[in-house]
Amino acid sequence: MAELHVELVAADRKVWSGEASLVVARTTSGDIGIMPGHQPVLSVLQSGPVTIRTTGESGTGTVVAAVHGGFLSYTDGKLSLLAEIAELADEIDVERAERSLEQAKADADAHAERRADVRLRTVAAGR
Repeated sequence: MAELHVELVAADRKVWSGEASLVVARTTSGDIGIMPGHQPVLSVLQSGPVTIRTTGESGTGTVVAAVHGGFLSYTDGKLSLLAEIAELADEIDVERAERSLEQAKADADAHAERRADVRLRTVAAGR
């Protein structure tokens, strides 16, 4: 089975690295799916969940991360997701995200509301 090497990096750390058969992310042009053999692409990431269908020694699985801004680059079998902020689904504190969402709604802070919503959708997608 063909694979692509994926690096998900936030401004402050490497979030995830490994082999995958498919990565789905939200860009300014819409959702994009990258599979091995995809044409080279460079896109701006929008806030949203990124889904990675993993392969490799540990078997197949799914990794889901909340990504807030950044860039996606694919060439020669290597996919780089360079995010301003990225959190794996299992790192997200659901109660804190729910409180953040309520506070953002009360403050009419659309940006904070979007971040909290993405975190909660990421947790749901990671289940």
